[in-house]
Amino acid sequence: MSQIAGWFARVEPRLRAKRLVLGLLSDLPRKNCWTIAEWAGEATPHCMQHLLCRAAWDAEAIRDDVREYVVEHLHDEAAVLVVDETGDVKNGTRAVGVQRRYTGTAGRIENSQIAVYLVYAGERGHAAVDRELCIPRSWTCDPDRCRAAGLSEDTVFATKPELARVMIERFLDTGHRVGWVTGDEVYGGNPKLRSALEKRGIGYVLAVACSAQMTTGAGTFRADALVKKVPKRAWQKLSAGRGAKGQRFYDWAVIDLAEAAPGHHQLLVSRNHTTGELAYYRRHFTTSASLATLVKVAGSRWRVEETFPSEKGLAGLDEHQVRRYLSWARWVTLAMLAHAFLAVVRADEHAHRPTPANLIPLTCNEIQRLFISVVVRPAHGPAHRLSWSAWRRSHQARSRASHYRRQA
Repeated sequence: MSQIAGWFARVEPRLRAKRLVLGLLSDLPRKNCWTIAEWAGEATPHCMQHLLCRAAWDAEAIRDDVREYVVEHLHDEAAVLVVDETGDVKNGTRAVGVQRRYTGTAGRIENSQIAVYLVYAGERGHAAVDRELCIPRSWTCDPDRCRAAGLSEDTVFATKPELARVMIERFLDTGHRVGWVTGDEVYGGNPKLRSALEKRGIGYVLAVACSAQMTTGAGTFRADALVKKVPKRAWQKLSAGRGAKGQRFYDWAVIDLAEAAPGHHQLLVSRNHTTGELAYYRRHFTTSASLATLVKVAGSRWRVEETFPSEKGLAGLDEHQVRRYLSWARWVTLAMLAHAFLAVVRADEHAHRPTPANLIPLTCNEIQRLFISVVVRPAHGPAHRLSWSAWRRSHQARSRASHYRRQA
């Protein structure tokens, strides 16, 4: 909190922001201005609402500080930037950017807000470092509606890949360097995003649809038709990284593409051992890279599937009850800060304190329980909390050993 203190014009909103961040890290079943204000000992939710709506502080500058905090503490020369979107199901029609559309969060068409996030993923951990809200055309074509939600009247519609490009360029313009970007089919199927990454000299492994057209020396083919020409000996069994139940092994094959753009362009295909399901990735790199490295980059895309549930479950990322854009940006930025704190503490614990063999390493969930129970608001003695922590981790260690034996 001291790192971001300078962006508050007065001491009162700075102290209240600290209470809000602690509330986001708390074990409250529902996190909003009302519940957090009660948890923090305030008489009414008005001051928390004032912090999000009218107080003088710079959410964009704090977003930049979150990025610097994450990169500094989770720094990894082989880190990957992951772009993905997530939806927050909302009621009503006045919350900024809300519209009926499909969201993977609900698995169906729902009234929801959708935002694109940029996640920094390295060996030490992963956390979101940037965010952009998707504003639908139904909003950008209605200046009055934009004005009521705190948006500029000249707000223009931007696709998810365009928002991803803005965040990636903002990350690179600060002087940070990464070798790879990855994302799902929404981003892999956008030629403008791929071209922008190639101009910046950034490699990418982006998922594409089976119907994507691929140009080879023998002609242009659909991705699913091209993979049928791959001989059996071309498939290699490699791990895309560790998962909750062990290494994620798939069969992988690579097909060279004939693209006019400079650099190496290839189609990467993965095949599931059990189901035979295929996944396709378009990849580009300017320097030599082994297949194992590119498979690891493709596997990094699943880090975002861990980041979103963690940020929503532990830091209340999706539980805001606000209507205006400024309030949304402030809430989401502080939630990103709260989750980044957990990710950094977890990385430092793993680096400096070896875990006993009969326990799993500390997780963000366990760090949140201990931090709130022991440091912020102890309801029982530390010995009681620590004994419960050891029991949970011991149980999880036995479960993991069972999963590994079953896999072997």
